[in-house]
Amino acid sequence: MPMVKRLDHVGVTVLDLDEMIRFFELLGLEVQGRMDGFEGEFLDTVCGIPHSKTSIVMLGIPGTDVGIELSSFERPTGGSIHPDLMANDPGLRSLAFEVEDLEALLDVLSEQGHSLIGGVGEHEGVWKMAYVRGPEGIIVALAQRIDGDRL
Repeated sequence: MPMVKRLDHVGVTVLDLDEMIRFFELLGLEVQGRMDGFEGEFLDTVCGIPHSKTSIVMLGIPGTDVGIELSSFERPTGGSIHPDLMANDPGLRSLAFEVEDLEALLDVLSEQGHSLIGGVGEHEGVWKMAYVRGPEGIIVALAQRIDGDRL
């Protein structure tokens, strides 16, 4: 039976590509590549949207091979944003990242206008975690391991 080999990237469709890039750069991700005005038979076939045109940015987490692909469609325009969706709403709930210093990162994000959804929680003395609302309502889960052990 064919098996998945690895997670390559997560794709997120956004309206304001540059704003979303700035947000993920605050988290420490790096732009690995950008393609503006991508269109043609390949895109039409893969996404199933005839005559589509998009700009794509690949972001990477330093030291890993996992990435996030941000896409913004010029043609056709997409649906509306629901910036107040919560963790219990169906669909992609959040992107989760392990971080080195949760409190310091939350301070940086707050200074840039990105607020906590709830508060900072601690789970069994192992993890501190918080949900932050980013541009266009995206939710990122930020977790810091506090017991020193690694999985």
